[in-house]
Amino acid sequence: MSFEGFPDEGLVFYEGLEADNSKTYWTRHRAAFESTVRAPMQALLEELALEFGTAKVFRPYRDVRFSHDKTLYKTHHGAVVNPDGRGAGAWYVQLSADGLMVAGGCWRLASDQVDRYRRAVADAVQGARLRREVDRLAAAGWVLGGERLTRLPSGYDVVEDRADLLRHKSLSATREWEPADWLHDRRALDEVRRAWRDLTALNAWLADNVGATTTEPRPRR
Repeated sequence: MSFEGFPDEGLVFYEGLEADNSKTYWTRHRAAFESTVRAPMQALLEELALEFGTAKVFRPYRDVRFSHDKTLYKTHHGAVVNPDGRGAGAWYVQLSADGLMVAGGCWRLASDQVDRYRRAVADAVQGARLRREVDRLAAAGWVLGGERLTRLPSGYDVVEDRADLLRHKSLSATREWEPADWLHDRRALDEVRRAWRDLTALNAWLADNVGATTTEPRPRR
């Protein structure tokens, strides 16, 4: 199946879900989700897979077991590509009533990854590389984000122009588009591909300098 755009009905589906996040609404409109949201998203990801890798598509259901928010369904449909062996540096795409969002980088790092990230930021060569790339992305319209400390962590030497990067515990870049005509045809594929390519250098830096965690996962209770 080739990607032919995200139908407007998919955005309308999410407008309705935002207004009525209930099992009744979901059951009544499940077919619309499958045909106008899930299917085109899968087609988009299949066309991008050769260049970026196989994506993980997130479930539409929220895990409410440990959350005060008992809303049943996510009001967006997203997928992430995180190639095996990289450890850090991924691509993300999401559709919602607000339009299309793409992102890249890392959203959650283990303690050993955070330490490697900060050592690289403090390094004269690697830190300068990241500074240039972050500035380039910001100038190109990307919004830089990620969890960060309010104060500089101790034990790392870094020049002033990279102090903001040192406070990060994760680092990501995001771009959003409001609903537009191009979203409903193959131009959406071109936009996502172009945006993901623009994130290649950031993801490569994270893969080279942060990598995968070596800590043991916490046992589930």
